[in-house]
Amino acid sequence: MMRDRRKMRIFSAVLLAVLPVAAGILFACRGVLLRNVAERRVSGMEKRTGLDIGYRSLRFDGFGGIVIEDLSAFPAGRDTLLGLRSLKADVDIWKLVRGKIDVERVELDGLRVNFLKKDGMSNYDFLFARPQETEEGGRVSRKIPETDYADEAEWLLDAMFALLPADAKLTDVEVCEQTDSNRVKLRVPELFVHDHRFENKVIFEEDGHVQHWKTEGEINSPERRLAFSVCAPDLTVPYIGRRFGAEVKFDTLRCRFVQEEGREEVRLSGQAEVSGLEVSHWRLSPEAVKLDRGALDFRVRVESDAFQLDSTSAVRFNMLEFHPFLRMEKKGRKGVAGLSSWHFTASVRKPWFPAGELFGSLPKGLFGHLEGIQVEGSLAYSGYLDIDFSQLDSLKFDSRLESRGFRVSRFGKSDLRKMTGEFEYTAYEDGVPVRTFPVGPSWNHFLPLDSIPPMMQAAVLQSEDGAFFYHQGFLPDALREAMIYDLKKRRFARGGSTISMQLVKNVFLNRNKNLARKMEEALIVWLIETCHLTSKQRMYEVYLNIAEWGPMVYGIREAADFYFAKSPSRLSLEECIFLASIIPRPKHFMWSFTEEGRLKDSQEGHFRLVGQRMAAKGVITEAQAEGIDISRVVLKGEAGKFFHVSESVGR
Repeated sequence: MMRDRRKMRIFSAVLLAVLPVAAGILFACRGVLLRNVAERRVSGMEKRTGLDIGYRSLRFDGFGGIVIEDLSAFPAGRDTLLGLRSLKADVDIWKLVRGKIDVERVELDGLRVNFLKKDGMSNYDFLFARPQETEEGGRVSRKIPETDYADEAEWLLDAMFALLPADAKLTDVEVCEQTDSNRVKLRVPELFVHDHRFENKVIFEEDGHVQHWKTEGEINSPERRLAFSVCAPDLTVPYIGRRFGAEVKFDTLRCRFVQEEGREEVRLSGQAEVSGLEVSHWRLSPEAVKLDRGALDFRVRVESDAFQLDSTSAVRFNMLEFHPFLRMEKKGRKGVAGLSSWHFTASVRKPWFPAGELFGSLPKGLFGHLEGIQVEGSLAYSGYLDIDFSQLDSLKFDSRLESRGFRVSRFGKSDLRKMTGEFEYTAYEDGVPVRTFPVGPSWNHFLPLDSIPPMMQAAVLQSEDGAFFYHQGFLPDALREAMIYDLKKRRFARGGSTISMQLVKNVFLNRNKNLARKMEEALIVWLIETCHLTSKQRMYEVYLNIAEWGPMVYGIREAADFYFAKSPSRLSLEECIFLASIIPRPKHFMWSFTEEGRLKDSQEGHFRLVGQRMAAKGVITEAQAEGIDISRVVLKGEAGKFFHVSESVGR
């Protein structure tokens, strides 16, 4: 026992004697240690980025304070990317011994970051360096390095949390992005961080337009937590207009999240809120879209090859709340350009809820005809989308809005029942009204449905929408096929519209192809079909009397006269099928004919297909379908003047 105590005393004495010596050696060598760590870090960054990085001085101030002066970084032969007048940071000296830099306090002054692009040359293109090309089996193939998204997200979060430690003072900070003729500048005169919290003012300048933003929040590296808010009167988000031709405004934006523990993925949970949001873009809507209140409670997972928004997340705008699920996963062989692909899955399900929550939450500017509408009853919604971009034909899509005790107690700006009786219809071309006429008995070209030959009615139905009298305004399979076709063409080439959708587009909406029109079109169709605001027979009657059939030709009576100098009751089977076939592109009817005014042989397949469908419905006989002859389509009306029709053609 006495010996153990004696050993402890000797050990303690030796330790007390050694520690000051060790501390003294460490203090004396800290400069060498710092330079070794700095040189290693700088060298590694120069190799990865191709930057030249230099500084005038790097030294210790006290035991753990580092001072850097006149730091600069620039790509070889390009303008300076980064400049820094001075930086003082308190670091953990013991971690520095292990080659790590852990900043505890920062004082930074005169930071300048300049992203410059002129005449196609930039000082930041190293950030988007092309993958290296290598020889494989005698062929040159571009190799794309495998990206681990979880690692990338972890690196980004580490860098962000290390940017502002618990205590910091930043003065005279400026970040500028400039192209040949445009300039965006962010200036931070002063930023103070105390005990993880910060509050400051930011000055944004874009092409001469100056904004003053107020920001505050918390950045807590030990707890991996970030919170910030940005507010300003009529705040306009910079860069969006120049880059995307859009304008985004809001009053206040708040965001907060925490990084949760995860083994092989990065997990984030938090909330984002925005008030007074206003978005303007012609592809979205001809009017500014306004959202009073919007919020998102999110749980996000970043995996090595996927991003996922968990279904426990909640989206709220105005009175409506729902829980979406989103997942984007990279599939296929990695490393070879073109063989990797993404698999996108999205779903949302909202059980029964008061219908007023949906219609009372519609953003202004997206649903102009429905503004002010009041409804009763309950709704339930379910939607699902699955796209494997390497196998587009396997696309899955479903969208259903169900109702229970639903009714419209008051219409909004437009009375959706207007098709029930006679109304005035205005036809547009390129957004300009070209003709207005009543749809009803007072128009001398109007034909009641029972006066239109069944063969003509059937031809249009089987060509455009064979299930019109049986569906509720939508055909999910047709929409799915249209989505597949559009994705393959990489443009909006096909819409999958039913007759109901075409009718609503023509009667209530403009012809502009934008997201607002498609969304409003879908909701108006649903209301008309679900509430039976107009009968199917009347809808079809209106459709056949306002359909565009050629240059300034509207309705079946004008169409029969323009092409064949006949009344609709005298049209032949082939003439009915022809008129039905040109509805999708009435102004391009000439493409179906030769220069002599004869139908091209390529049209025969469509004629026989429609004929077979009409026979299957019992409108014509099998013999009539088999006997279809496209040579019987002879243009005898005004349409014939577009061609060099010989006398023999009309015999």
